[in-house]
Amino acid sequence: RILYASSRILFGCKQEIAKSVKIRKMINSNHLQTTVPLYIQIAESLLEQIVTGKLSPDERLPSERELSKKLNVSRVTLRAALRVLDNKGLLIRRPGDGTYIASPKIERQAAKLVPFTEGMRKRGYQVSAKIIILEQRLAAVSVAGKLNIPVSSSIYYCQRLRLINQEPVALEQFSMPVYRFPNLESHDLENRSFYEIAESEYGITIRQAQQSLEAVVATEFEAALLGIEPGAPLMLERRLAFDPDDQPVEYGHDLYRGDHFRFITE
Repeated sequence: RILYASSRILFGCKQEIAKSVKIRKMINSNHLQTTVPLYIQIAESLLEQIVTGKLSPDERLPSERELSKKLNVSRVTLRAALRVLDNKGLLIRRPGDGTYIASPKIERQAAKLVPFTEGMRKRGYQVSAKIIILEQRLAAVSVAGKLNIPVSSSIYYCQRLRLINQEPVALEQFSMPVYRFPNLESHDLENRSFYEIAESEYGITIRQAQQSLEAVVATEFEAALLGIEPGAPLMLERRLAFDPDDQPVEYGHDLYRGDHFRFITE
């Protein structure tokens, strides 16, 4: 009985020591809901710490072995919890270094037409671009229908990689009728907004746009350009932009990295 009591006391001391650890305090098993899978509860508890700032951007998490021991869960359960956060773009895994809390996502208006360059510069980011493709081609049926031009009309097709602070974050693909924007290739699309060029060089103001959002995953080609893994989450924004006369002037579909952007509505 004495040995049993001593074991109980020793076990209790170890439990109290574990509770004193920062992350162990965050996820107290006495408050976990037994009806929700344990890995979901752990993920939600860690998410709360990220949202409230208790876990800061660029803060390194303990190793899987340390963290699973501190939380008193298996490494399989912990990996499932971290995978939930990873899929939300809240973690950054650096091979050979560890797992870090990601920086806050950049918010973009889902219901408003806000040019990328303008929106990012207002937030203080250094914005740049790299032209992947800029060429004239014949409009396919689907594009011609969107732009209200005859099939096989000449259009400009542009594929442009957008960078924030020198990091690739979005891949733009858009088409415009050549007759509305003659000699477009003579303008600097790497350092100027297309909408700014349209207004200042062609007298065409983009008044409004129809936009839709869809969650997709990166292909190998897209992943290579964006510096992410194939299958990583992306947000696809389709856009049809109109001039003041309600004539379509640009049809685009842009891919935003899911670990960098959050789309909001007001």
